[in-house]
Amino acid sequence: MKPVISVIVPVYNIESYLPKCVDSILAQTFTDFEVILVNDGATDQSGEICDFYAMHDQRVKVIHQPNGGLSAARNKGISQSRGKYLSFVDGDDRIDKHMFEKLIEKCLLTECDIAVCAVGREIDGEETFQQPKMESIIELDNTEGMRELFKGQLYRFAACSKLYKKECFERISYPENKIHEDLATTYKVMACARKVTFINYVGYVYVKREGSILNQSYNEKRLDSFPAWKEIIKFMDQNYPELSNEYLACFGYWAIDHMFFIHYQIDDKQIKQEYLKYIRKYIQNNYKSLIRLKELNLKSKYLLSILALNPRLFVVNNKMTKMIKSTKAA
Repeated sequence: MKPVISVIVPVYNIESYLPKCVDSILAQTFTDFEVILVNDGATDQSGEICDFYAMHDQRVKVIHQPNGGLSAARNKGISQSRGKYLSFVDGDDRIDKHMFEKLIEKCLLTECDIAVCAVGREIDGEETFQQPKMESIIELDNTEGMRELFKGQLYRFAACSKLYKKECFERISYPENKIHEDLATTYKVMACARKVTFINYVGYVYVKREGSILNQSYNEKRLDSFPAWKEIIKFMDQNYPELSNEYLACFGYWAIDHMFFIHYQIDDKQIKQEYLKYIRKYIQNNYKSLIRLKELNLKSKYLLSILALNPRLFVVNNKMTKMIKSTKAA
C-alpha cells in the first residue's frame, strides 16, 4: 500500500545533525509515511548515515545523486514520492513527535489542501520557544491563505512546517541552481490550495547552525531573490490584484532588509555599490506603488526613496545615522 505522507529530506554534509533529524521523523506518533532521504553528493558521512537508517527501517528510502543543490534534491524527492501528502524537513532541523498526527488531522477535519504549524527555533542547543497553552486553528480560503503568505503573521514562504496535498505540486518544481527557492515556489503552491489551515502548535524546529547558506555573509547568490520577486509581483498582479498592498509591502520590507545586509556585511565599496544598484532597479520598477502604501511606514519609504535616487545616498545616510548615535551616546 502507498503511504499517506511522503517526507522529503535533502541531505548535504550534515553528518552531525542528520541523526537527530531522522530520529525525530521516525518517532512520529502518526506512522503511515515514507521518508525519502536525498543524499545530494555529500562528501562527509551523511550518505552512510542515510544508508544505515534505510537498513533499519523499511519506511526509509535513500536516493544518492551528484550534488545539484537543495532544489534538485527536493525535486528528486517529489518525483519519487508515493504519498498522498508531501512534507519537507531540512536535514539539519527536527520536528516534534506529534507534528504529522496533528497536521493530517487538520487536513481531514477541515478538508484543507495545506496544513501549517508554527515554527520554533533552537540556538546553540537551547529551545527558544514554548508550546501554546491553548491550541487554536485558523481556516483560510484561497485568497486569505495567499494574503497571509505575504503578511507573515502566521506563516511565510518556508517549505517546511507544512503538509501539502501532492496535487498542489502538479507542474510546479523548485528552481535549480538558485537560492531563495522557497520564495520562488511557495506562492505558486499556495495558489493551488483551495483552503489552508493553520495551527499555532509548534511542530517544526529550525536549528540554527554555522555554515548554512543564509547564516553566511552576504554574497551575490542572495540577489537571486529579486528576479524571484519580479515573477511574484507579475503573478500576483495577474491573479490576485486585490492583495497588492500585502505583496508589495512584503517586497518593500524584503528589499530594505537586503539593503542593510549589504551595507553591514560587504566591506568592498565597489561590490557594495554594485549590489545596491542591482536592488535599485527592482525598487524603481515598483517605486510609485511602493510609495503609496499605507503598510510601509515613513522611515521605510524614505530608505527606499534614497536608494532609488542614488545608492550612495543610502550608504552616506547610514554613516551619518551612526555618527549621530555615537555623539548622543558620548
